[in-house]
Amino acid sequence: MTMPDMHAAEPLPDSLRDEVERLLATGDLFRYTADEGAPVSLLEQEFAAMMGSAYALAVSSCSAALFLSLKALDLPDGAPVLIPGFTFAAVPSAVVHAGCQPVLCEVGANYRIDLEDFEAKLGSVRAVIISHMRGHTSDMDRIMELCDAAAVPVIEDAAHSLGTTWHGRKIGTLGRIGCFSFQSYKMVNAGEGGILITDDADLVARAIIMSGAYEHNWKKHPVLHDAFARHQNKLPLYNLRLGNLSAALVRAQLPELPRRVRDGLRNHDLVAGIISASPQIDVPSPLPPEVRAPDSIQFNLVGLSDADVDAFVAQSAQRGIKVQVFGQSADNARAFWNWQFIEDLPDLPQTRRMLTRACDVRLPVHLTPEDCTRVADAILSAMEATQRAAA
Repeated sequence: MTMPDMHAAEPLPDSLRDEVERLLATGDLFRYTADEGAPVSLLEQEFAAMMGSAYALAVSSCSAALFLSLKALDLPDGAPVLIPGFTFAAVPSAVVHAGCQPVLCEVGANYRIDLEDFEAKLGSVRAVIISHMRGHTSDMDRIMELCDAAAVPVIEDAAHSLGTTWHGRKIGTLGRIGCFSFQSYKMVNAGEGGILITDDADLVARAIIMSGAYEHNWKKHPVLHDAFARHQNKLPLYNLRLGNLSAALVRAQLPELPRRVRDGLRNHDLVAGIISASPQIDVPSPLPPEVRAPDSIQFNLVGLSDADVDAFVAQSAQRGIKVQVFGQSADNARAFWNWQFIEDLPDLPQTRRMLTRACDVRLPVHLTPEDCTRVADAILSAMEATQRAAA
Protein backbone atom coordinates (compact mmCIF):
# COMPACT_ATOMS: atom_id res chain seq x y z
CA MET A 1 0.00 0.00 0.00
CA THR A 2 1.51 3.31 -1.11
CA MET A 3 1.55 6.04 1.53
CA PRO A 4 1.10 9.74 0.73
CA ASP A 5 4.08 12.04 1.13
CA MET A 6 3.59 13.24 4.71
CA HIS A 7 6.17 16.00 4.43
CA ALA A 8 5.26 17.57 1.08
CA ALA A 9 3.89 21.09 1.26
CA GLU A 10 0.72 22.21 -0.47
CA PRO A 11 1.49 24.05 -3.74
CA LEU A 12 1.41 27.82 -3.34
CA PRO A 13 -1.51 29.65 -4.96
CA ASP A 14 -1.17 30.77 -8.58
CA SER A 15 -2.49 34.16 -7.46
CA LEU A 16 0.93 35.17 -6.13
CA ARG A 17 2.77 34.74 -9.44
CA ASP A 18 2.21 38.30 -10.65
CA GLU A 19 3.44 39.76 -7.37
CA VAL A 20 6.51 37.51 -7.31
CA GLU A 21 7.29 38.51 -10.90
CA ARG A 22 6.96 42.17 -9.93
CA LEU A 23 9.32 41.74 -7.02
CA LEU A 24 11.81 39.86 -9.16
CA ALA A 25 11.67 42.55 -11.83
CA THR A 26 12.02 45.47 -9.42
CA GLY A 27 14.29 43.92 -6.78
CA ASP A 28 11.99 45.57 -4.23
CA LEU A 29 12.62 43.09 -1.43
CA PHE A 30 13.40 45.32 1.58
CA ARG A 31 10.28 46.10 3.55
CA TYR A 32 11.14 49.79 4.05
CA THR A 33 12.03 50.71 0.45
CA ALA A 34 8.53 51.97 -0.33
CA ASP A 35 6.80 54.67 1.66
CA GLU A 36 3.58 52.65 1.59
CA GLY A 37 2.10 49.52 0.06
CA ALA A 38 5.10 47.26 0.71
CA PRO A 39 4.05 43.58 0.87
CA VAL A 40 5.22 43.30 4.49
CA SER A 41 3.17 46.35 5.49
CA LEU A 42 0.12 45.00 3.68
CA LEU A 43 0.57 41.62 5.36
CA GLU A 44 0.65 43.27 8.78
CA GLN A 45 -2.55 45.18 8.04
CA GLU A 46 -4.34 42.14 6.65
CA PHE A 47 -3.21 39.77 9.39
CA ALA A 48 -4.20 42.19 12.17
CA ALA A 49 -7.61 42.67 10.55
CA MET A 50 -8.08 38.91 10.16
CA MET A 51 -7.26 38.31 13.83
CA GLY A 52 -9.19 41.33 15.12
CA SER A 53 -6.06 42.88 16.65
CA ALA A 54 -4.97 46.50 16.56
CA TYR A 55 -1.36 45.89 15.52
CA ALA A 56 0.81 43.26 13.85
CA LEU A 57 4.56 43.09 13.28
CA ALA A 58 5.94 40.62 10.73
CA VAL A 59 9.40 39.28 11.57
CA SER A 60 11.87 36.59 10.54
CA SER A 61 10.41 33.75 12.65
CA CYS A 62 8.06 32.92 15.48
CA SER A 63 11.17 32.62 17.66
CA ALA A 64 12.00 36.22 16.78
CA ALA A 65 8.44 37.23 17.64
CA LEU A 66 8.70 35.58 21.06
CA PHE A 67 12.09 37.19 21.70
CA LEU A 68 10.86 40.66 20.71
CA SER A 69 7.73 40.20 22.81
CA LEU A 70 9.83 39.56 25.90
CA LYS A 71 12.12 42.49 25.13
CA ALA A 72 9.14 44.77 24.46
CA LEU A 73 7.74 43.92 27.90
CA ASP A 74 10.89 45.59 29.30
CA LEU A 75 11.54 42.83 31.81
CA PRO A 76 14.55 43.14 34.13
CA ASP A 77 17.68 41.13 33.43
CA GLY A 78 17.30 37.58 34.66
CA ALA A 79 13.53 37.84 34.97
CA PRO A 80 11.95 34.40 35.43
CA VAL A 81 9.54 33.46 32.63
CA LEU A 82 7.18 30.52 33.08
CA ILE A 83 6.90 28.13 30.11
CA PRO A 84 5.44 24.63 29.72
CA GLY A 85 7.78 21.67 29.89
CA PHE A 86 6.36 20.45 26.58
CA THR A 87 7.30 22.90 23.85
CA PHE A 88 9.93 23.32 21.15
CA ALA A 89 13.48 24.28 22.17
CA ALA A 90 13.06 27.63 20.39
CA VAL A 91 10.78 28.81 23.22
CA PRO A 92 13.27 28.49 26.11
CA SER A 93 15.93 29.70 23.67
CA ALA A 94 13.96 32.92 23.08
CA VAL A 95 13.71 33.37 26.84
CA VAL A 96 17.47 32.95 27.24
CA HIS A 97 18.23 35.27 24.31
CA ALA A 98 16.02 37.92 25.93
CA GLY A 99 18.19 37.79 29.06
CA CYS A 100 15.53 36.01 31.09
CA GLN A 101 15.43 32.70 32.97
CA PRO A 102 13.10 29.88 31.86
CA VAL A 103 10.96 28.34 34.59
CA LEU A 104 9.39 25.06 33.50
CA CYS A 105 6.03 23.73 34.62
CA GLU A 106 4.55 20.28 34.29
CA VAL A 107 2.37 19.15 31.40
CA GLY A 108 -0.21 16.39 31.65
CA ALA A 109 -0.89 13.28 29.58
CA ASN A 110 -3.29 15.34 27.43
CA TYR A 111 -0.37 17.62 26.41
CA ARG A 112 -1.81 20.57 28.32
CA ILE A 113 -0.41 22.61 31.18
CA ASP A 114 -0.79 21.12 34.65
CA LEU A 115 -2.66 23.95 36.34
CA GLU A 116 -1.69 22.96 39.89
CA ASP A 117 2.02 23.20 39.06
CA PHE A 118 1.41 26.32 36.95
CA GLU A 119 -0.33 28.11 39.81
CA ALA A 120 2.34 27.06 42.31
CA LYS A 121 5.09 28.61 40.18
CA LEU A 122 3.22 31.66 38.90
CA GLY A 123 3.95 33.81 41.95
CA SER A 124 7.70 33.73 41.30
CA VAL A 125 7.72 34.81 37.63
CA ARG A 126 7.51 38.08 35.70
CA ALA A 127 5.93 36.79 32.48
CA VAL A 128 4.35 33.66 31.04
CA ILE A 129 4.64 32.05 27.62
CA ILE A 130 1.79 29.66 26.87
CA SER A 131 2.82 27.28 24.10
CA HIS A 132 -0.20 25.77 22.42
CA MET A 133 2.10 22.90 21.55
CA ARG A 134 1.11 21.00 18.42
CA GLY A 135 -2.09 23.03 18.56
CA HIS A 136 -3.33 21.69 21.91
CA THR A 137 -4.95 24.47 23.93
CA SER A 138 -4.59 24.45 27.70
CA ASP A 139 -7.35 25.79 29.95
CA MET A 140 -7.01 29.42 28.89
CA ASP A 141 -9.94 30.52 31.06
CA ARG A 142 -8.13 29.49 34.22
CA ILE A 143 -4.70 30.53 32.98
CA MET A 144 -5.86 34.06 32.13
CA GLU A 145 -7.76 34.31 35.41
CA LEU A 146 -4.63 33.39 37.38
CA CYS A 147 -2.30 35.62 35.35
CA ASP A 148 -4.63 38.61 35.41
CA ALA A 149 -4.99 38.30 39.20
CA ALA A 150 -1.19 38.16 39.54
CA ALA A 151 -0.66 40.99 36.99
CA VAL A 152 1.64 38.70 34.97
CA PRO A 153 1.61 39.33 31.20
CA VAL A 154 0.85 36.36 28.93
CA ILE A 155 2.51 35.74 25.59
CA GLU A 156 0.80 33.12 23.45
CA ASP A 157 3.11 30.93 21.41
CA ALA A 158 0.55 30.11 18.72
CA ALA A 159 3.05 28.74 16.19
CA HIS A 160 0.87 25.63 15.78
CA SER A 161 -2.51 27.27 16.36
CA LEU A 162 -3.31 29.67 13.53
CA GLY A 163 -7.04 29.16 12.99
CA THR A 164 -7.78 27.58 16.37
CA THR A 165 -10.48 29.17 18.53
CA TRP A 166 -11.30 29.13 22.25
CA HIS A 167 -14.91 29.97 23.10
CA GLY A 168 -15.04 31.35 19.56
CA ARG A 169 -12.10 33.71 20.18
CA LYS A 170 -9.01 33.34 18.03
CA ILE A 171 -6.02 31.77 19.76
CA GLY A 172 -3.27 34.38 19.89
CA THR A 173 -5.68 37.13 20.94
CA LEU A 174 -6.28 35.94 24.51
CA GLY A 175 -2.97 37.11 26.00
CA ARG A 176 -1.10 40.41 25.82
CA ILE A 177 0.76 39.27 22.70
CA GLY A 178 0.24 36.44 20.22
CA CYS A 179 3.08 34.96 18.15
CA PHE A 180 2.67 32.87 14.98
CA SER A 181 4.92 30.96 12.59
CA PHE A 182 5.09 30.83 8.79
CA GLN A 183 7.69 28.05 8.72
CA SER A 184 7.10 25.38 6.08
CA TYR A 185 5.39 22.85 8.37
CA LYS A 186 2.82 25.36 9.64
CA MET A 187 -0.66 26.23 8.38
CA VAL A 188 0.77 29.04 6.23
CA ASN A 189 4.09 28.33 4.51
CA ALA A 190 6.70 30.96 3.68
CA GLY A 191 9.67 28.70 4.38
CA GLU A 192 10.53 30.92 7.33
CA GLY A 193 8.81 33.87 8.95
CA GLY A 194 6.64 34.90 11.87
CA ILE A 195 4.34 37.61 13.14
CA LEU A 196 3.23 39.03 16.47
CA ILE A 197 -0.07 40.70 17.27
CA THR A 198 -1.14 42.94 20.13
CA ASP A 199 -3.50 45.77 21.06
CA ASP A 200 -0.79 47.61 23.01
CA ALA A 201 0.57 50.59 21.01
CA ASP A 202 3.58 51.22 23.26
CA LEU A 203 4.55 47.55 23.29
CA VAL A 204 4.39 47.19 19.51
CA ALA A 205 6.32 50.44 19.09
CA ARG A 206 9.16 49.02 21.16
CA ALA A 207 9.06 45.76 19.21
CA ILE A 208 9.04 47.59 15.86
CA ILE A 209 12.11 49.64 16.73
CA MET A 210 14.01 46.62 18.04
CA SER A 211 13.00 44.54 15.01
CA GLY A 212 15.10 46.87 12.86
CA ALA A 213 13.05 50.00 12.12
CA TYR A 214 16.13 52.19 12.46
CA GLU A 215 16.30 55.96 11.98
CA HIS A 216 12.72 56.94 11.05
CA ASN A 217 11.53 53.80 9.29
CA TRP A 218 9.07 53.33 12.13
CA LYS A 219 7.06 56.16 10.58
CA LYS A 220 6.01 53.68 7.89
CA HIS A 221 4.05 51.69 10.47
CA PRO A 222 0.41 52.70 11.11
CA VAL A 223 0.95 53.15 14.83
CA LEU A 224 0.60 56.30 16.89
CA HIS A 225 3.93 58.04 16.35
CA ASP A 226 3.87 59.39 19.88
CA ALA A 227 4.41 55.78 20.99
CA PHE A 228 7.72 55.72 19.10
CA ALA A 229 9.13 59.10 20.02
CA ARG A 230 9.97 58.17 23.61
CA HIS A 231 11.97 55.14 22.42
CA GLN A 232 13.85 56.66 19.47
CA ASN A 233 17.60 55.80 19.72
CA LYS A 234 17.09 54.28 23.18
CA LEU A 235 16.57 50.66 22.21
CA PRO A 236 19.00 48.20 20.59
CA LEU A 237 18.30 46.97 17.05
CA TYR A 238 18.19 43.23 16.45
CA ASN A 239 17.29 43.31 12.72
CA LEU A 240 14.69 40.55 12.68
CA ARG A 241 12.64 41.91 9.80
CA LEU A 242 10.62 39.92 7.27
CA GLY A 243 11.32 40.54 3.57
CA ASN A 244 8.80 41.45 0.92
CA LEU A 245 9.10 38.17 -0.99
CA SER A 246 8.22 36.11 2.08
CA ALA A 247 5.35 38.48 2.85
CA ALA A 248 3.98 38.02 -0.67
CA LEU A 249 3.96 34.24 -0.15
CA VAL A 250 2.04 34.61 3.12
CA ARG A 251 -0.49 37.11 1.77
CA ALA A 252 -1.46 34.81 -1.09
CA GLN A 253 -2.20 32.00 1.38
CA LEU A 254 -4.33 33.89 3.90
CA PRO A 255 -7.53 33.38 1.83
CA GLU A 256 -6.77 29.65 1.88
CA LEU A 257 -6.69 29.49 5.68
CA PRO A 258 -10.39 28.66 6.33
CA ARG A 259 -10.22 25.73 3.92
CA ARG A 260 -6.97 24.48 5.41
CA VAL A 261 -8.40 24.70 8.93
CA ARG A 262 -11.52 22.81 7.88
CA ASP A 263 -9.59 20.08 6.04
CA GLY A 264 -6.99 19.75 8.77
CA LEU A 265 -9.65 19.14 11.43
CA ARG A 266 -11.43 16.66 9.15
CA ASN A 267 -8.20 14.73 8.58
CA HIS A 268 -7.27 14.70 12.25
CA ASP A 269 -10.66 13.50 13.43
CA LEU A 270 -10.84 10.84 10.71
CA VAL A 271 -7.48 9.35 11.70
CA ALA A 272 -8.22 9.71 15.42
CA GLY A 273 -11.50 7.84 15.04
CA ILE A 274 -9.83 4.92 13.30
CA ILE A 275 -6.71 4.47 15.42
CA SER A 276 -8.64 4.86 18.69
CA ALA A 277 -10.03 1.38 18.03
CA SER A 278 -6.75 0.05 19.42
CA PRO A 279 -6.63 -0.17 23.23
CA GLN A 280 -2.91 0.60 22.99
CA ILE A 281 -3.58 4.03 21.39
CA ASP A 282 -5.09 6.98 23.27
CA VAL A 283 -5.87 10.20 21.41
CA PRO A 284 -6.57 12.89 24.04
CA SER A 285 -9.75 14.85 23.42
CA PRO A 286 -9.75 18.65 23.08
CA LEU A 287 -11.08 20.73 25.92
CA PRO A 288 -14.73 21.73 25.27
CA PRO A 289 -14.12 25.42 24.43
CA GLU A 290 -11.48 24.56 21.79
CA VAL A 291 -12.02 24.17 18.05
CA ARG A 292 -8.69 23.04 16.67
CA ALA A 293 -6.86 23.69 13.41
CA PRO A 294 -4.48 20.69 13.33
CA ASP A 295 -1.97 19.66 10.70
CA SER A 296 -0.68 16.68 12.70
CA ILE A 297 -1.95 14.13 15.18
CA GLN A 298 -0.60 13.15 18.58
CA PHE A 299 -1.48 10.04 20.54
CA ASN A 300 -0.21 8.17 23.59
CA LEU A 301 0.93 4.55 23.61
CA VAL A 302 -0.73 2.61 26.43
CA GLY A 303 0.72 -0.47 28.13
CA LEU A 304 3.84 -0.73 25.95
CA SER A 305 7.38 -1.27 27.18
CA ASP A 306 10.27 0.80 25.86
CA ALA A 307 11.15 -2.08 23.54
CA ASP A 308 7.56 -2.25 22.32
CA VAL A 309 7.59 1.48 21.62
CA ASP A 310 10.72 1.11 19.52
CA ALA A 311 9.18 -1.84 17.71
CA PHE A 312 6.01 0.11 16.95
CA VAL A 313 8.04 2.99 15.50
CA ALA A 314 9.97 0.52 13.34
CA GLN A 315 6.81 -1.26 12.19
CA SER A 316 5.26 2.10 11.26
CA ALA A 317 8.35 3.07 9.29
CA GLN A 318 8.15 -0.22 7.36
CA ARG A 319 4.66 0.83 6.31
CA GLY A 320 5.76 4.28 5.20
CA ILE A 321 4.66 6.23 8.28
CA LYS A 322 7.14 8.24 10.32
CA VAL A 323 6.09 8.16 13.96
CA GLN A 324 8.11 10.40 16.27
CA VAL A 325 8.00 9.60 19.98
CA PHE A 326 9.00 12.86 21.62
CA GLY A 327 10.89 11.31 24.51
CA GLN A 328 12.51 8.31 22.80
CA SER A 329 15.18 10.27 20.92
CA ALA A 330 18.54 11.36 22.29
CA ASP A 331 18.26 14.80 20.72
CA ASN A 332 14.56 15.58 20.22
CA ALA A 333 14.19 19.34 20.61
CA ARG A 334 10.79 18.91 22.25
CA ALA A 335 12.12 16.81 25.14
CA PHE A 336 12.94 19.26 27.92
CA TRP A 337 15.93 17.26 29.21
CA ASN A 338 17.71 18.06 25.95
CA TRP A 339 17.58 21.81 26.67
CA GLN A 340 20.99 21.67 28.30
CA PHE A 341 21.60 25.38 27.70
CA ILE A 342 19.31 26.03 30.71
CA GLU A 343 21.12 26.29 34.01
CA ASP A 344 19.75 24.08 36.80
CA LEU A 345 17.44 22.30 34.37
CA PRO A 346 14.66 20.79 36.53
CA ASP A 347 13.15 17.37 36.25
CA LEU A 348 9.45 17.20 35.45
CA PRO A 349 8.43 13.60 36.18
CA GLN A 350 4.89 13.88 34.85
CA THR A 351 5.99 15.55 31.63
CA ARG A 352 8.84 13.07 31.20
CA ARG A 353 6.44 10.11 31.50
CA MET A 354 4.12 11.64 28.92
CA LEU A 355 6.90 12.40 26.43
CA THR A 356 8.24 8.83 26.50
CA ARG A 357 4.90 7.53 25.20
CA ALA A 358 3.59 10.51 23.18
CA CYS A 359 3.62 9.98 19.40
CA ASP A 360 3.58 12.62 16.69
CA VAL A 361 2.53 12.04 13.06
CA ARG A 362 2.24 14.75 10.44
CA LEU A 363 -1.10 15.06 8.63
CA PRO A 364 -0.66 17.75 5.98
CA VAL A 365 -3.98 19.47 5.36
CA HIS A 366 -3.86 18.68 1.64
CA LEU A 367 -4.24 14.93 2.31
CA THR A 368 -7.50 13.45 1.09
CA PRO A 369 -9.80 11.36 3.31
CA GLU A 370 -8.62 8.32 1.37
CA ASP A 371 -5.00 9.23 2.16
CA CYS A 372 -5.85 9.60 5.82
CA THR A 373 -7.62 6.25 5.94
CA ARG A 374 -4.51 4.57 4.53
CA VAL A 375 -2.36 6.32 7.13
CA ALA A 376 -4.65 5.27 9.98
CA ASP A 377 -4.86 1.69 8.75
CA ALA A 378 -1.06 1.54 8.56
CA ILE A 379 -0.76 2.76 12.15
CA LEU A 380 -3.22 0.12 13.32
CA SER A 381 -1.40 -2.55 11.32
CA ALA A 382 1.91 -1.49 12.91
CA MET A 383 0.39 -1.75 16.37
CA GLU A 384 -1.09 -5.17 15.63
CA ALA A 385 2.31 -6.43 14.42
CA THR A 386 3.96 -5.02 17.54
CA GLN A 387 1.46 -6.79 19.78
CA ARG A 388 1.88 -10.10 17.97
CA ALA A 389 5.64 -9.94 18.32
CA ALA A 390 5.38 -9.14 22.02
CA ALA A 391 2.93 -11.95 22.75
